[in-house]
Amino acid sequence: MPLPILALAIASFCIGTTEFVIMGLLPEVAADLGVSIPSAGLLVTGYALGVVFGAPIVAMATARLPRKPVLVGLAALFVVGNLFCAIAPNYWLLMAARVFTAFGHGAFFGIGSVVAASLVPRNKRASAIALMFAGLTLSNILGVPAGTALGEAFGWRATFLAVVGIGLISVAAIAWLVPSDVAEPSGGGLMGELRVLGKLQVWLAMLIASLASASLFAVFTYIKPYLTDVSGLSTATVTWVLLLFGAGMTIGNIIGGRLADWKLMPTVIATLLAMALLFVAFTELGAIASVAVAIVFLWGMLIFIVVPPLQIRVVEAAAEGPNLAATLNQGAFNVGNAGGAWIGGLAISLGVSYANLPLVGAALALLAVAVAVLSQALDRRTAMQPQPAE
Repeated sequence: MPLPILALAIASFCIGTTEFVIMGLLPEVAADLGVSIPSAGLLVTGYALGVVFGAPIVAMATARLPRKPVLVGLAALFVVGNLFCAIAPNYWLLMAARVFTAFGHGAFFGIGSVVAASLVPRNKRASAIALMFAGLTLSNILGVPAGTALGEAFGWRATFLAVVGIGLISVAAIAWLVPSDVAEPSGGGLMGELRVLGKLQVWLAMLIASLASASLFAVFTYIKPYLTDVSGLSTATVTWVLLLFGAGMTIGNIIGGRLADWKLMPTVIATLLAMALLFVAFTELGAIASVAVAIVFLWGMLIFIVVPPLQIRVVEAAAEGPNLAATLNQGAFNVGNAGGAWIGGLAISLGVSYANLPLVGAALALLAVAVAVLSQALDRRTAMQPQPAE
C-alpha cells in the first residue's frame, strides 16, 4: 500500500470506529442516559445527518484550498468531536457532539478518494479508493468489536476516549506521509465543482448509494437486539459477530475495488440483488444462530463490494470537478444511513418484529437495483448515440 494511502486508511479507521461503534453500545448508552433503545438509535441518524449537511458546506468552503491541509484539519476535527462525545453529560449534548464530529466525515472521504485515485494509474483507481476505505472496513474488525468490549467493561465513554488517541495518530500520519501538492483543486474552483452536479449520472450514483446504505442501516442499527432476541446469542457473542461482519466488509472492499476496475455497473447490480436475497434468508433463517452468524458475514461482504464502484462512478462522472461530487456521494451514503436507521426504528415502533425487520432491508435493496439498471441503460443509450463531427 502506498504510504500516503496508508495515512488516509488510518484516518478512515478512526472515522469508521466513530461511526459504527455506537451500534454495539446502544443498550449501554440508552441505560446510562435514561432513554429508550430506539431513541439511542437516533444517535446513528444524527451522525448521518451531520455528514449529509456538513459534506457540501465543508466541500464548498475548502474548494480552493490545498488538499493536504484540508485533510489534516478534518482529521483533527474528529479528535475534538470524539473528545466532546466522551464528556457529554446528557443525551442531547451527546447528539450535538456526534453531529459536530460528522461534519468532517463526508468531506474527508470525498477529498480522500480523489487524492487516492490521483496517486495511481487510471486502471487502478477503484482499487486505490478501496485501499483507503480498507481503514473503514478494518474498523469493523478491530475498532468496533474492541470498542464495544471496552465500553461494556469500562463504560461507553472510555470507547470514545480511545478513539481520540487513534485520531491523534491519524493526524500525524497525514501530516507526515501525504504529499503537499497532491490532487490540487482544479482551476474552475467552486463554480467548476458545481457545474458537474448538472450530470444525471452523478445523481443516479448518489441515489444508488443512499438506497444501498438504507437497506443496511434499517437492520444493522438494531443488530444487537436482533441477534440476542431472535438468534439467541449472548451479549458477549455479539461482539464477535460484529468482528465477523467487519471481516466480511474488508473482504468485500478488496473484491469491490478489483471488480470495479473490471466491470463497474454489473458489479453493483449483481451485488445489490444478492443483498436482497440475503435479507430474505435472514428473515427465514435468522433464528438459527449458526446461520445468522454466517449471514452477517456475507452481509458485510456484499455491502462493501458496492462502495468502491459507486465512489469511483461519481469521481469519473464528475471528472471536471470531482471533489464536491465525491464528497456529496459520502453524504448520499449517509442519507441512506439516517433514512435506514429511521425506517428501521419506525418499523419497530409500528409493530414489526426484529425477526421481520430484514424484509425492510430487502425492499430498499431492490429499489437500489432498479436505479442501477436505469443508470446502466442510460450509459448504453449514450454510447449508441452518434458523436458530433469534429
